[in-house]
Amino acid sequence: MADSGVVIVDKPADWTSHDVVARVRRLAGTRKVGHAGTLDPMATGVLVLGIEKGTKLLGHLALTEKVYEATIRLGLATTTDDAEGEPGARVDASGVGDEPIRAAAAALTGAIEQVPPQVSAIKVNGKRAYKSARAGETVELAARTVTVSEFALGDIRRVPDAEGALIDVDARVTCSSGTYIRALARDLGASLGVGGHLTALRRTRVGPYDLSQARTLDGLAAEFSALPLAQAVAAAFPVRVLSAAETRKVAHGNRIAPGESGPGPIGLFAPDGTVVALAEDTRGYSKPIVVFEPAGA
Repeated sequence: MADSGVVIVDKPADWTSHDVVARVRRLAGTRKVGHAGTLDPMATGVLVLGIEKGTKLLGHLALTEKVYEATIRLGLATTTDDAEGEPGARVDASGVGDEPIRAAAAALTGAIEQVPPQVSAIKVNGKRAYKSARAGETVELAARTVTVSEFALGDIRRVPDAEGALIDVDARVTCSSGTYIRALARDLGASLGVGGHLTALRRTRVGPYDLSQARTLDGLAAEFSALPLAQAVAAAFPVRVLSAAETRKVAHGNRIAPGESGPGPIGLFAPDGTVVALAEDTRGYSKPIVVFEPAGA
């Protein structure tokens, strides 16, 4: 069985995130494997998995900033806002110039209100939106505030077609957790009056973890290894080294005096370098929110 830690997988296309978890469970020899933030089957790239005690990190890692490389096709919308959906009406995009496209992308940068795709995992009245969509139902999804700190456009290509020109746009997106790149593609096309959908997506970074650290599933099958828990925590969160007395208190789930690393989460380490917990500083004390090494373990 693999030690506790984090595995950065370069997810292949046409695999669900659950498929990857199932494969890594077999490779790691443990059922205790989870992922921090899903990727759609058509998407590739960074998928962060937790192994054993590393699963306790996942909810906190899922909230970090993410970076994507995407290709958006203008001139055609789909039912899922990506290439896996049914096509809608075609609109000739030949009259749309590069500058209006760049201006429309700039307008979708910063703190924006985004309506999630109909095919998403958001619950409406206790039911996942994608289940309603598959049943032929249309649900009202409330807009949510997300932050797109970068929507940088690269190559813009005209694609001749018998029904009117399409435009393919390469983009790099840096955004907050909860941002749908499919929805950005949809909204970019809608703002230009021609519709749009996502045709390719690759996630290149989740928080501090990027493609340079990612392993393919074939590579993990040949030689399985995980980023040790202490190293994973130190890469993702500020580090505070505790005294022996503070370590004992935290191991029992008790509060200690606050540090100087901000509100958190903060990685708390024992004097010997063992990661003990994640904590948040508030109201004059530091409170453990995840304990990796409980007293008596």
